[in-house]
Amino acid sequence: VQLVESGGGLVQPGGSLRLSCAASGFTFSSYGMRWYRQAPGKERELVAAIASAGSITNYADSVKGRFTISRDNAKNTVYLQMNSLKLEDTAVYYCNWGYNWGQGTQVTVSS
Repeated sequence: VQLVESGGGLVQPGGSLRLSCAASGFTFSSYGMRWYRQAPGKERELVAAIASAGSITNYADSVKGRFTISRDNAKNTVYLQMNSLKLEDTAVYYCNWGYNWGQGTQVTVSS
């Protein structure tokens, strides 16, 4: 199993980023996927989740209305569109399937 995140970077408050997670080694289209994040000095927290077919999604209260999780089962990829970014969104963002994690991608929101 391999999960490879990309798309992080430095962005100003109010800006947008789109994270991608390319998955391999399992039947991607059969499973739900999750995005987590971990800020310095804080525990890892669940940001968003999506069901296998993409029809059901869930979000942390802190990101509702700003972040959108989606997936392309033909490309074995899950996305996290992040809009209206805030300073407190700064964290390393991780893609997750079961006990498997990607290496993470850094998102820094700073003016």
